[in-house]
Amino acid sequence: MADQEIPGIDPQAAPSGPGCADCLAGDGPGWWFHLRRCAACGHIGCCDSSPSQHATTHYRKTGHPYITSYEPGEEWFYNNETEQFYEGPRLAPPSAHPADQPVPGPAGAVPQDWQQRLN
Repeated sequence: MADQEIPGIDPQAAPSGPGCADCLAGDGPGWWFHLRRCAACGHIGCCDSSPSQHATTHYRKTGHPYITSYEPGEEWFYNNETEQFYEGPRLAPPSAHPADQPVPGPAGAVPQDWQQRLN
């Protein structure tokens, strides 16, 4: 990862939790495909393939353009304004959801026909 400062990215912002904050709060069907982390405030939202697309909704509400993957082994940043991928700084841990959390998740909330429900 790059060590340079990028306006709009706060390396000290901790993740909001182990899964999509909005899905876990009861907004939408309550499950996700992959998770994304806001690089400005740490909000964890579900990806655009997920039914509720909370990461993009968070960007639209807050104007925080940079997201990063919250999936194990993925290290990339994406700018919603420019629609480009970037390298970015190392963020406050953890860098991914818990290893025992299934994908899609969370456990017990994913419908059997989840593949037909993806965007």
